[in-house]
Amino acid sequence: MVPADPGGGVMRADLLAETVDGLDEALAAVDAFDRALVTGLLRPQPAQTAGLTALAHAVAGTPLATRVAEAAGKAAAGAASEDHLAVLAAARTALLGSVHDALTTRIEAAIGRPRSEEALPAPGGPQAGNLLVAARSWLSDLARSGWQGIDHDVVSGAAHVVSAMLPDPALRRLATLLDGFAAELAASCPGTALERVPARRWADLWSRAMLLTLPGAADVPVTGTATGRLLPLGVDVQEHATAVQAQVHAVFEPADGAAPRLVRASVSGPKPDTVVGVGLWQLLRPHMSLLAAAGEGRSMDLAGMPVTAEGDLVWSNEHARPSGPADAFATARVALPTATDASTAPLDRHPARIAVPVFLEGYTAHEDGGALTFTVAGHPLVVDTDRIPTAGPLTPEAVAASSACIGLLRWDAGTYRVQPLAVETTVRKKAVAIHAGGWIGGTTDKAGLKAEKTATDAVAVLRERAGRLLRK
Repeated sequence: MVPADPGGGVMRADLLAETVDGLDEALAAVDAFDRALVTGLLRPQPAQTAGLTALAHAVAGTPLATRVAEAAGKAAAGAASEDHLAVLAAARTALLGSVHDALTTRIEAAIGRPRSEEALPAPGGPQAGNLLVAARSWLSDLARSGWQGIDHDVVSGAAHVVSAMLPDPALRRLATLLDGFAAELAASCPGTALERVPARRWADLWSRAMLLTLPGAADVPVTGTATGRLLPLGVDVQEHATAVQAQVHAVFEPADGAAPRLVRASVSGPKPDTVVGVGLWQLLRPHMSLLAAAGEGRSMDLAGMPVTAEGDLVWSNEHARPSGPADAFATARVALPTATDASTAPLDRHPARIAVPVFLEGYTAHEDGGALTFTVAGHPLVVDTDRIPTAGPLTPEAVAASSACIGLLRWDAGTYRVQPLAVETTVRKKAVAIHAGGWIGGTTDKAGLKAEKTATDAVAVLRERAGRLLRK
């Protein structure tokens, strides 16, 4: 928060530029293991054995040491079982978890905002065992073949597992991950023809999916209910070729007068690859009243809304009703600095998952070679304009001309970056606020109206065709 004011503080941007001890070593061990997955673990070569050894050495001083050393030894001999591969996935996840913790600790020091000390419950509980075993078997086949060894026969093995999982809500999280992962791999077949392998990304997806096949790992236990006022800050739109999600970041003020805290609420759904841009809202609008409130600049009154220890609201419209106007920038200036950040679940401790709401003002923006940077308290902070969705009126040009910004502080490619969710800027000598979710309820913008009509026609045609298929 820049500059200081009675309701906030000054972001220590200098802390974000300092080296984090042990970070490079942990990431080097992860990269070494990821390289082993590129060529596969069926017949490991010396370079792959070195990668497995590096992973085992990196966790040598932890409770994982014995099991990881055994799993690495078996994998180096080409004799790793599915359980051994799951242990290696756990070791890789633990290393990235330590990186996540170090980075978030630095963020806490930089923004001066408290984090919840609440202990998160361990996942557990029975699930459909046979399907989890089948998923783990497919993932093990991938690890043995390696990314350069994939072909359509190997990748297609996920199809029957995904189709069997999707009807079960308890397995849908893993099914969606497997479906998207398999689609990426299928688009890259054969692996032998790949000029560049996205080793970190595919190893991330593989490790996460492997751990989600463990009984109970996919559970997201609800730990309480929320009653009070919800003040939206901004909307983060995440789009994939086959799915879309809108995640609302907000400050929750409990009715009992307890300290405010940061929460999230998400709505997601499948989408055809032909529906893009502003058309995404047509797929999401019917599913969550909070989207409408965020688009209209209104607060929500919650009564008994289920919430997880991570601060994720398990949204149900019956537990919420629209309330009075709530300006996101007023919320960012007054309520955000004192709000408590939620804890992070073990499986979500990954650098790519860092998304901390921040408020910036008093910065200067400048572009260098197409890259936009904010200078905050004398220190540069990269602006991640690639994450600005095309589904809203917010543009890189508006961000570059802004005087205040609500964003998500992330870590990517070895540096901290801010993803804008909304900015205050001047348009035709008038101060205005522009939000990434500004077109949730529709738009009067000419370009937006044209895109909305095109999307309406496309969605109508797709729904009509789907209805025809169902009638048949």
